[in-house]
Amino acid sequence: MTRADADSAPLRDSTDTQRLNRGFSFRAALSLAFADVSPIVAVYAIFTLGLFAAGPRFFWAFPIVLVGQLMVAAVFGELASRWPYAGSVYQWARHVKGTSWGWVAAWAYMWGLTIALSTLAYAAAGFLIEIAGVQNPSRTLTAVLALVIVALGSATNMVGRKVLKLMVTASIVCEIVGSVGLGTVLLLFYRQNPVHVLFSGVDLHLGGAWATGPMLLAIAYVGWSFLGFEAAGSIAEEVENPERNVPKAIMLGLLLVALIVMYSSAALILAIPNLDKVLSEQSGDPVSATLVHHFGAGIGRPLLIMFVVGFLSSFLAVQAAVSRCIWGAARDRGLPASGLLKKLAGPERLPVYAIGLTGVVAGLLVLVAGSDFYAVLVNFTTIGFYIAFGVPVMGAALARLRGTWVPGAFTLGRWGAPVTYLAAAWIIFETVNIVWPRSAPGQPWYITWSMLLTTAVLGVVGAVIYAVVRTRIDAPVGDRLQAATAVEGDAA
Repeated sequence: MTRADADSAPLRDSTDTQRLNRGFSFRAALSLAFADVSPIVAVYAIFTLGLFAAGPRFFWAFPIVLVGQLMVAAVFGELASRWPYAGSVYQWARHVKGTSWGWVAAWAYMWGLTIALSTLAYAAAGFLIEIAGVQNPSRTLTAVLALVIVALGSATNMVGRKVLKLMVTASIVCEIVGSVGLGTVLLLFYRQNPVHVLFSGVDLHLGGAWATGPMLLAIAYVGWSFLGFEAAGSIAEEVENPERNVPKAIMLGLLLVALIVMYSSAALILAIPNLDKVLSEQSGDPVSATLVHHFGAGIGRPLLIMFVVGFLSSFLAVQAAVSRCIWGAARDRGLPASGLLKKLAGPERLPVYAIGLTGVVAGLLVLVAGSDFYAVLVNFTTIGFYIAFGVPVMGAALARLRGTWVPGAFTLGRWGAPVTYLAAAWIIFETVNIVWPRSAPGQPWYITWSMLLTTAVLGVVGAVIYAVVRTRIDAPVGDRLQAATAVEGDAA
């Protein structure tokens, strides 16, 4: 058997029986990227943290982070156009930087997103319990309801693309109406503070406030929320004309969510009553308190419903993304039990076993939610994203420095090199900014150092697993496809 035959043999199985069906349009890919980031989740997760850390001026962390993440999204667009295969960061890192680095990106991505699934389900369960009016719910009740959410969400992702698209689209409509509509009403009828309060505390001449800890901390918090836009790349094999549609979905999804988040956040800041008191007391939930103050207690339940919709839609999109990464790595025989995880099932040929695995692991994590161990583990969610993002971006930057980069159907042209280098610099800066251990009064040391601890532990576990599977990993799917095409051309 020739080398070409050896390379193409596993590919024939991949191309004939192990390719995902096309089932997503550009609009569906955009919706998935939008839902993965989720304006409601992005605002609720970091608004209070950012406000208490840097005051109203934390708003300007949004455009700063947006510029950095847009550069990353543009690089992802070029990578997705070259290698539009299931798994996004895993495929891009593997093709541009090699098998071992691709596996690192996949490992970080899998854990980061699967942990995120448990947090999304647990948060949604908490909101549902509040809607039901249950007072002082036990951790057991919240965990049981979260497990139900994990099970139903996993079943939805297994049923088929039509159901997933329908639910994601419906949730997006609710999110946009809720976020934009509520923000508009606040700006038009309930503004309490002048616009210049958004610059409160910023020394425009010396710029000192931009370089100090509080603003850097606000940038770190916002960096936690503008993540997930790469989800469109995870389903690339299932998207029509992915070389062109996926890059547009990645960048537009991030931009739309960011604009909505910025609009909603500005409206909330300007509508906060007794802003000085809120900032001095540094307690409570200013989002809920502001809305209840203006609209009365009756706003509470609709607000909670909106939160549930946002967190559930994000759950579905995150699970769709991480399951494709697991399936893509399993198709390359890069994971334990790859023979099972790479199987497709159902009339729409979906990676149901990969989806099921994410559901099982997320469910197990829910069982320890609320403990100190879980608090440590959850902090890996963000750093896992940035590790997974950093590997392909650094690989693209090195390829350009070496002069080996070959653009795909989507290209940034002469802007490609500077944008890639700036994206790499941004990833390095924001990773250090997020990981930097910042202590708080009464905070245990292991929470302060949790990101480094979880990265080290999961890194060791990953290294052991990679040592076991590395010798059997197939060539990158792009290379195998090219080899198969060459063999078929020779045969013809």
